[in-house]
Amino acid sequence: MARERKPVIILQGNSGSAGIAFGELRFYHREDACSDTGQEADAGGEFLLFEEARLAAIGDLDILYKRAVEEIGGQEAQVFEIHKMMLEDEDFILSVKEIITNKKASASRAVWLNAQHYCAMFSDIENDYIRERVADIWDISRQMINVLHGRKEKEITFAGPVILAAPDFLPGETIRMDKSKVLSLVAAHGTANSHTAILARAMGIPSVFGVRKGLNQELEGRPVIVDGGEGRVYIDPDEETIARMKLQQEKENERVRLLKELKDKPDITLDGKKIKIYANVGSAKEAEQALENGAAGIGLFRSEFMFLGRGDYPCEDEQFAIYKSIAREMQGKRIVFRTLDIGADKQAPHFNLPKEENPQLGLRGARVSLARPELLKTQLRAIYRVSAFGNAAILFPMITKLWELDELKAQTEKIKQELRDAAIPFDENVALGIMIETPAAAIISDLLAMQVDFFSIGTNDLTQYTLAADRHNPEIQHYYDAGNTAVMRLIEMTVQNAKKAGIRVNICGELAADLSSIEKLLKMGVEELSVSPHMILALRDKIRRIRADD
Repeated sequence: MARERKPVIILQGNSGSAGIAFGELRFYHREDACSDTGQEADAGGEFLLFEEARLAAIGDLDILYKRAVEEIGGQEAQVFEIHKMMLEDEDFILSVKEIITNKKASASRAVWLNAQHYCAMFSDIENDYIRERVADIWDISRQMINVLHGRKEKEITFAGPVILAAPDFLPGETIRMDKSKVLSLVAAHGTANSHTAILARAMGIPSVFGVRKGLNQELEGRPVIVDGGEGRVYIDPDEETIARMKLQQEKENERVRLLKELKDKPDITLDGKKIKIYANVGSAKEAEQALENGAAGIGLFRSEFMFLGRGDYPCEDEQFAIYKSIAREMQGKRIVFRTLDIGADKQAPHFNLPKEENPQLGLRGARVSLARPELLKTQLRAIYRVSAFGNAAILFPMITKLWELDELKAQTEKIKQELRDAAIPFDENVALGIMIETPAAAIISDLLAMQVDFFSIGTNDLTQYTLAADRHNPEIQHYYDAGNTAVMRLIEMTVQNAKKAGIRVNICGELAADLSSIEKLLKMGVEELSVSPHMILALRDKIRRIRADD
């Protein structure tokens, strides 16, 4: 008599990160961080304990940030800078202190009650982006409660490979997971926009979020297949499902293999137009990945990541050492060092920048460098010193006026003279460039082109400023469209003005990695693109399949 087969259970969620994983389902149980429920506490003493724990948690986040920069890259590591900003938020601090005062609660209980309050409030909001902040609040609160109870954060590892399931995963937990053992993440809550999903994508772990129905403890130890791309989890898969998913996995592996064969192939269109693909990086790890994928060089080194995740400014020698290591890694290939691009969505407490109603239109980019000339001087000296060891270029962000450029160029001349006087070697011909990130810069690009050696068009900011649509606001994402006619006209105007002046022009925003827009950009005359290292091979494949003639 034939054995009855179990029906395949299919759980549907949201795609967090693509990829297919086979294994056994194991549920992750975090240590209970719930605060004590003890007797009335002395407010004065609890205020001190709270402040000590808050500062200790900030220090832990600095360590996590640096670790994330090295392991997955500077852009994704900003998750922990955001957590740090939350711990330094005046409203957060005041809210906890009010609970200590009004409820005579201990510091740990006050943190826990505060987290409950905010999470209950955010969970009822329709906006997915706001709801996703629940995990961030629990994460920073858990860290503080652990400090208050003397518990150390531990690495999360397993005896063997696992497909890990939980109601949710917190960013601080995710970065501490042993990537060699975690095959996939499956969570009942969360979306592709969550900070945990961002980390999972950067770590290359297939993930599914928002599996609200059917994900329960009874599934512990059952064989499963996770299809991260489709947001689907197969419980007790039958032979047909296993065969189908293995075939899909093989096809994806073959696609990746074919892309890797393109590593050393030329970036040339079907009609013979030569293109250069550069990489956007923020760490030595990303520079290594750029070389592995055959980048022409670094089109954008985000130097601001050196200034984040710490309580002070990196000195000249520290910056020089990091820049030099990048120069050695790139083996003579061009490296465009963008000067400090702080402000707006990239904040650091030790800068003490003014609180602004609209930071996107405030003190940011080159405006900070001009307002803090000592920071600019230190950074320029380090970059010019490194130019003796590699092919360096300097890129100034957020330029909107000619006088800004005049002042920045005057500073470079002062630095060069200082180095000459001190007999410190440097390249006299370091190229100077600016980012075109606003309609103002694009409209006067003919005038700006006469003053610099190259342009880098930052399409992310150019799009948000042109369309008056904050790119970080999920409520108006349908207004944020880099392919909008107005945006594309500004890009084309800038490219043509650069060509008339005989200078290089590079596209370095997200539009450069949008495969559906590449043909249009190349037909405008774009010859250089700068993207995340993991996008280089796919972009090369696309370029080699299209014609670029007008």
